[in-house]
Amino acid sequence: MNETTEVNQERRGGSKQLIEHMLTERNQLFSLLLQATPNDVEDVSEESDGSLEEFLQVLVDYIAAGHFGLYQRIAEGKERRKAVADLAVDIYPRIEKTTEIALAFDEKYNAENESRDLNQLQNDLSRLGEELSTRIEFEDQLISIILDN
Repeated sequence: MNETTEVNQERRGGSKQLIEHMLTERNQLFSLLLQATPNDVEDVSEESDGSLEEFLQVLVDYIAAGHFGLYQRIAEGKERRKAVADLAVDIYPRIEKTTEIALAFDEKYNAENESRDLNQLQNDLSRLGEELSTRIEFEDQLISIILDN
């Protein structure tokens, strides 16, 4: 095996680890989304508030895993495969939009927000879930092409 092949395999192994971490965070996120979603406004309680806090932490971790892992690697030009780089350029603005929406959600519902109002939580969780579904569609396109050897 030549040196270039070894470097490419090492680089792709790094991408695979980033993807696996991001997918683990994603799975945990959706499990917690179900726990954090109240059946109606009256169900927002201390117990659901704890689920919400855990959900928010995993949401931020998931967004960071993609942003500071996989996407940063592509943005810095470390991805040499043209098909991956081209797809990333096409879909990154939409993924970035979901990042902004997720971070705004975290800011609005984080326990440190003294003016936090949980009355819109159910609707906001639903909208966030839709945005995350869109993000996942784009991420899966990117993951598929990255892992395609």
